[in-house]
Amino acid sequence: MDQPQRIPYIDPASITDPAMMAEFQRAAREGAPRPESHAMRAHVPAVFWSFTNAWNDTFVNGVCDHAIKELCRLYVSQAVNCNYCGNQRSVKAQEQGLLEADVKDLLDFDKSARFTLRQKAALQLAEAITWGLEPTDELWNRLYENFETGQIVELGFFIGLTMGQQRWNRLIGMKHSQFMAGTSGGLAPAAASLNVA
Repeated sequence: MDQPQRIPYIDPASITDPAMMAEFQRAAREGAPRPESHAMRAHVPAVFWSFTNAWNDTFVNGVCDHAIKELCRLYVSQAVNCNYCGNQRSVKAQEQGLLEADVKDLLDFDKSARFTLRQKAALQLAEAITWGLEPTDELWNRLYENFETGQIVELGFFIGLTMGQQRWNRLIGMKHSQFMAGTSGGLAPAAASLNVA
């Protein structure tokens, strides 16, 4: 069932901060996040910048591989059924070799031959956080075999951040191509070709 959007976008004419506008343009060009979610947060500039800074520090940049963080973000999208987030792709992760075919196996990552042990360890962390699984020695041993402590901390923080944001986006009924229409940067191929709303 298609639900209505519950929170309006900010009026684009009210965006007078050049740094905020630059971030909107980056989102339209590179995706993950797309401009629509920024247009909700921009109602409160402190919320906009808090999210943007945390996102850029731990997803776009950070100490762990960006493409692995994108896999975790997409795992969460599928797990929480956020079509808005699930129909986005990080252009940077694609440039680092993330394939569209990888996305299809995410919910069965542990049985898939597509993923490395390192990717599976990160996805197991995403799974544990998303579903509230009990911590096990197997999970932590797998993480420490594949990541440094700081990388595990960043992964955990980022997975929690994206999970909360995706649940929120789903709850408010966010859709693509509703703000800065005509931009398709970071849209999944199927969403870009159909101009998914």
